[in-house]
Amino acid sequence: MLCATPFASALELPLPPAGEDVVGAVQVIEARYEDTFADLGKTHDLGYLEMVAANPGVDAWLPGAGTEIILPTRYILPPGPREGVVINLAEYRLYYYPKNKPVVYTYPLGIGREGWDSPISNTTITVKTPNPGWTPPQSILREHAEAGDPLPAYVPPGPDNPLGPYKLTLGLPGYLIHGSNKKFGIGMRVSHGCFRMLNHNVLELADLVPVGTKVRIINEPYKFGMSEGKLYLEAHETLSDDGEVSVVDKHAAVVNVLLKREDIQDAHRLDWELVREVVAAQVGMPIPITEPISVAQGNEVVSQ
Repeated sequence: MLCATPFASALELPLPPAGEDVVGAVQVIEARYEDTFADLGKTHDLGYLEMVAANPGVDAWLPGAGTEIILPTRYILPPGPREGVVINLAEYRLYYYPKNKPVVYTYPLGIGREGWDSPISNTTITVKTPNPGWTPPQSILREHAEAGDPLPAYVPPGPDNPLGPYKLTLGLPGYLIHGSNKKFGIGMRVSHGCFRMLNHNVLELADLVPVGTKVRIINEPYKFGMSEGKLYLEAHETLSDDGEVSVVDKHAAVVNVLLKREDIQDAHRLDWELVREVVAAQVGMPIPITEPISVAQGNEVVSQ
């Protein structure tokens, strides 16, 4: 589903009806000469790598005036309870479900780079701090010193502060959700384990979420979801510090995810050739992979 008109709010999407999992709509825009994926991502609240995945073959740094750019703003909601904050590392994306409104807010994230993986865990937001200062931990001070780029023991609030205009402290010692003083890196593996956000996104999130909000951090590159009677699959690149993940391991992971969805196992006949294509392409958008099984009722064939 392509939509040429942006959402009234790109970050606030109505929750789907009961039993359904897909929100948003893919958008298509026309690039200007000066556009880059980093700039378009900031404008449309998208991460760099998800823009690259959705637009194979397009130059991320010079798409070219008039080039059609797909904005991957349709999502299968993450598995599990739709409450509080849910971070899916494989998507480089955060979802927030407010208690008093049937919507979901979603934002791109920078996550931990190789060797500094972001954790998979259940925690809460414990403190909210505007205009934070930054005291680098000894591990980061040592890393920068060894690279010939020493850091000060304390960085005061301001435009040079790596935490940006706001930080939300998690119940996991040493981990934060925060802004950034860098233009590039949202939607990539760039941090020392914390979760980086675009500055206007972290300010909005900080205004929405109260202290004590639950935070669930998962790593799900493959998501199945229902929409209007059809089954969809959304595939992302698997996070790995050990090189390319094999095709066999990817397919095994897909099957394992499917086995957890008892509600869809017997109701649909999967097109496995299409499933393989979706897993190989990894475009990060929901793709229909099946139709409901038709069953005989009396002398008629009807669709469940």
